Amino acid sequence: MKKTKKRNTIKYSKMVILFSLFLFVIMILRVIQLGLSTKIDGINLQELAASRTTKTEIIPAQRGNIYSANNDILAQNVSSYKLIAYLDPKRTTKKNNPQHVVDKETTAEKLAPILDMEKDEILKYLNKENVYQTEFGSHGKDLNEITKNKIEELKLPGIDFIESFRRYYPKGDFASYTIGYAKSSAEDNDKISGEMGIEKYYDKILKGTDGSITYQKDLQGYRIANTNVIEKEATQGKDIYLTIDSNIQFFVEQALNNSNINFNWDWFNITIIDAKTAAVLATSTSPSFDPNIRNITNYLDMMISSPYEPGSTMKTFTYMAAMENGVYDGNETYKSGVYVTTDGTEIGDWNRNGWGVISFDKGYAMSSNVGVINIINRHMNSMMLRQYFKKLGFGKKTGISLPNEMPGNLEFKYETEIYNAGFGQGITTTPIQNVQAMTPLTNDGILLKPYIVKKIVDPETGKVILENKKEEDERVASSTTVQKMLQLMDDCVNGIGNTGSGYRIPSKELIGKTGTAQIANENGGGYLTGTADIISSFAGIYPKSDPQVIIYASVKRPTGGSQKPISDAVKEIVTNLSRYYGHENTNENTVNITEYKVPSFINQKIDKAKTTLEHNGINYVVLGSGNKVIKQTPSKGDIITSEDTIYLITNDSSLKVPNVKGLSSKLAKNLLENLGLKVNLDGVGYVTEQSISENTPITEGLEITLKLSPKF
Repeated sequence: MKKTKKRNTIKYSKMVILFSLFLFVIMILRVIQLGLSTKIDGINLQELAASRTTKTEIIPAQRGNIYSANNDILAQNVSSYKLIAYLDPKRTTKKNNPQHVVDKETTAEKLAPILDMEKDEILKYLNKENVYQTEFGSHGKDLNEITKNKIEELKLPGIDFIESFRRYYPKGDFASYTIGYAKSSAEDNDKISGEMGIEKYYDKILKGTDGSITYQKDLQGYRIANTNVIEKEATQGKDIYLTIDSNIQFFVEQALNNSNINFNWDWFNITIIDAKTAAVLATSTSPSFDPNIRNITNYLDMMISSPYEPGSTMKTFTYMAAMENGVYDGNETYKSGVYVTTDGTEIGDWNRNGWGVISFDKGYAMSSNVGVINIINRHMNSMMLRQYFKKLGFGKKTGISLPNEMPGNLEFKYETEIYNAGFGQGITTTPIQNVQAMTPLTNDGILLKPYIVKKIVDPETGKVILENKKEEDERVASSTTVQKMLQLMDDCVNGIGNTGSGYRIPSKELIGKTGTAQIANENGGGYLTGTADIISSFAGIYPKSDPQVIIYASVKRPTGGSQKPISDAVKEIVTNLSRYYGHENTNENTVNITEYKVPSFINQKIDKAKTTLEHNGINYVVLGSGNKVIKQTPSKGDIITSEDTIYLITNDSSLKVPNVKGLSSKLAKNLLENLGLKVNLDGVGYVTEQSISENTPITEGLEITLKLSPKF
């Protein structure tokens, strides 16, 4: 028995040894695995270790600005501050230098008037228990620099700010559909992203690339001294300069506002392009919105995103198609009034009684549908018409740098559809297509590509990344066709008793073609029959003797189904344009105006600067009673004329606010900023009012608002 027991004991001991050896081998293999593997149980060990010992902070890139062609800022980033209060006493390590809110009553009392809050309401935030810090609700967010400075001047312990950026649009409701808007997202670390217009189309270019700084940290998260730091600089967003002329845009905005007062309509769009380059000078749709508050009722940009049946402005292009196909004879006649198709459908002129037997030339002036039908029926077919419309850019996107452009529709096949297409029914187009199709008439038959971005600039280097210029597509009309169409458009507006006579101006320099389209019935076939159920339009050129602009305007459901909302708006705009371009200068006394390149007068004695300017016949104004020039407006290198004025700011500690009425916004802003004032601009153009009167002593932080309007 003893031998058996001993034998069992030895056997058991061997099993324990083997099992222990097996466990040891497994442990060795696990150690080897841990040493050789980068991931264990799906966890990257290197990244885990790095995350516990290193910290990466994002350096946000500054979003680029958007400018007009006049260098007015249309969109920019501005600092925004959130007020916070530290409540944890552990933040204070030195009793004489408190880092948390010590006296809550006093803090609440002093903050209340600045934040426009009740003292007790602030105390509710300050009396929170077991929290490290607190915020102050909506009243403590989106604070501007002025409010922040007022609070900082109180020197309240434990009060601090978190800076962020928000997108700001200085001109408010101004070219809003073109500029669009950008906003920050709380879900994406408050990054600002474009959501409409230029802000959306060029979002990646505007936002730039964030940088970062990576460093070794201790257990408290602080940087460990004398350790490596990896820093990647942020690449700032690029600045975008539009072709929009601020003054012409203001003319358009003003005309739409006036029309809104005098008439009723669903929407009203006006687009103006440079007749010689196809650069978009102005475009606006009303109702519009202020991108600062985003009071948007319609997210579609009417210029590009919402095609509609254009109506009789298409007759211009049908006539051009006939001329280019060699089948047009303006003296050929037809009987106006009503035309009956082969299937018995009656298509009438707006005057169904007609004007008797008239020529095709007269039919254009009277906007006769039956005239178009006879041209197509006698001399053309659907292929000839469709091909020419496509040649002019209809039925496809223009490629303009804006999001959500739509191509429109050129589908027509049967007899009635072909006739309707000839006078702009049954097909759809956009305003940008319509102005593009007009460019051959101002460029000797060459079609131009419209564009709205003038250039893109790197603000850090000043390098021009992209520059757009006049882009010719192809010749789509002969010189003979162009001259004939200009003559017909002239007769339409300036002839006696024709459909465009409501657009006649004293100089007779405005020419064009009117249009009226019925609105399709969305709930069934056919068209709505109400008096106001139309889209009125006008496509014009100004001035006819030397075209500067192409104007296209359209309005849905105007009061009484009338062209008057458009004619009033267009004539108002043209009146302003005529003065802006100097076409109506009645001053017969010519003055010899010379140019002068401004030198630097900074640090010169004031008497020497005066002598130099007087010798060159340049007007000047001295601000302050000092004996030396410390700042000047305009700056060194600027080109001015003998009619302009140079402002010299002296080393006087008691400067006063000058009178800047009549100065351009740019000159007034530069001058006042050189004097240390913060300047807010209200409107576009030249200064008509200033919020702080002349000779008011200038103090630190003084803020002035300038009301502007176009010079003319």
